[in-house]
Amino acid sequence: YHPDRNPGDEDAESRFKEAAEAYEVLSDDEKRVRYDRHGHAGLRQTPGHDFSRMHVEDIFSMFNDIFGGGGGGGRQRRRPARGYDLETEVELTLEEVIEGCSRDVEFKRLDVCQTCTGSGARPGVEPIRCPTCQGQGQVQQSGLGGMFRMVTACPNCRGRGTIVTEPCADCRGNGRVPVERNLEVRVPAGIADGQVIRVQGEGEPPPPETNPDGSGPRGDLHVVVRVTAHERFEREGDHLLVAVPTAFAQMALGATIEVEGIDGPVTVELPAGSQHGAMFRIRDKGLPDLRSGRRGDLIVIVQLVVPRSLTDDQRELLQEYA
Repeated sequence: YHPDRNPGDEDAESRFKEAAEAYEVLSDDEKRVRYDRHGHAGLRQTPGHDFSRMHVEDIFSMFNDIFGGGGGGGRQRRRPARGYDLETEVELTLEEVIEGCSRDVEFKRLDVCQTCTGSGARPGVEPIRCPTCQGQGQVQQSGLGGMFRMVTACPNCRGRGTIVTEPCADCRGNGRVPVERNLEVRVPAGIADGQVIRVQGEGEPPPPETNPDGSGPRGDLHVVVRVTAHERFEREGDHLLVAVPTAFAQMALGATIEVEGIDGPVTVELPAGSQHGAMFRIRDKGLPDLRSGRRGDLIVIVQLVVPRSLTDDQRELLQEYA
């Protein structure tokens, strides 16, 4: 699909860009895991190359960055291996959003096997050098019709450079074992539904094929906050909206009504002639701003309630009014 081989074929150029995008995802362990978990939506969460708007020359420039320049013949630039990120969720009520709270978070992650210290081999038995890659952990393969020489993880040893002949009984040769983890996470006041708290270093260690002993930076734990819907209040940013049933006489003559706010009662002065759906703003009775801590407002919406049954006196008075 190279444009030089398919002059004037826009479909070929589009497919070439798709291949370039696929290669960038597959050659990056973190992006590959994110794609496996979330599909294309996961790739949009982090900045990256927008191949749909790139020219072919830009794509080649990106490949030069990956392979170190020189038409793909250089050595690949390797970043320090980093462990995988993990994700979990916590639920909060609107009342807890006001002050903030703490949550005990339980999750499972892969940690270095203490029996074999991550090697995957039975204690006392050393892994042997991989005969396919000669211990390098990488092999060269041709890609895109022979135009590139791609360095990929060895398929025989999966990038470790060694092969386990007698696997560890505890981790079965994987070098990693699942571990239950429990920690306390502080949720700040004013947080919104869907926001994420990042707990640095609580993810998994680097994969065994790059760092068998787990050395190197761990991934992070992403705690997604879910704020449950309230039976009375509706949230709009830092403001709270509440509908209050109000009698005709109160709205027509004016009245002082008491409204139960999120953290206590407040009073609202209804002027005479208030209309159905009128809104009254009570300052600083909403939710706190996540950054400044300043509270939003409580918006009271009065709603006319028509009585379903009337006494004879009430009916006579209404008929006289009508």
